[in-house]
Amino acid sequence: MKGARAERPSARILLLDGQGRILLFRFDPPDRAPFWATPGGALDPGETFAAGARRELLEETGLDLDCGPEVDQRLAEFVNLDGVPVAADERYFLVRTEGCEIAIAGHTELERRVMRGWRWFTRHELAAHDEPVFPGDLLAMLERIEDGD
Repeated sequence: MKGARAERPSARILLLDGQGRILLFRFDPPDRAPFWATPGGALDPGETFAAGARRELLEETGLDLDCGPEVDQRLAEFVNLDGVPVAADERYFLVRTEGCEIAIAGHTELERRVMRGWRWFTRHELAAHDEPVFPGDLLAMLERIEDGD
């Protein structure tokens, strides 16, 4: 029988620079293979998805930008970096910035331990990348969202 999972509402950011590249962080946790993911994370108690997106963007990139409306949603089950099985309600926000400088001073202790780098990816580089990227359908998501822009 499948065990109960903690509910984890979270805000994720699809951050695109002036060249259309997307920012991803590389996670290298001790208990699993490295992977890449968009900026974002769990909401604080009582926080809205939009407020959580703006907070996460500031904490993880140093950018204090309006995250605009929600552009996509995913329900995902996984074991988080603290080893807790979660059922995540992930809401995605598309944010554009002209610059590509990132400040990571706002990272939490856990993020400093497991987030081992960041990179701006072109669509071609992302399609050819050999490490897992989350969400797994990121390229299709971006195409769908940008076709609606």
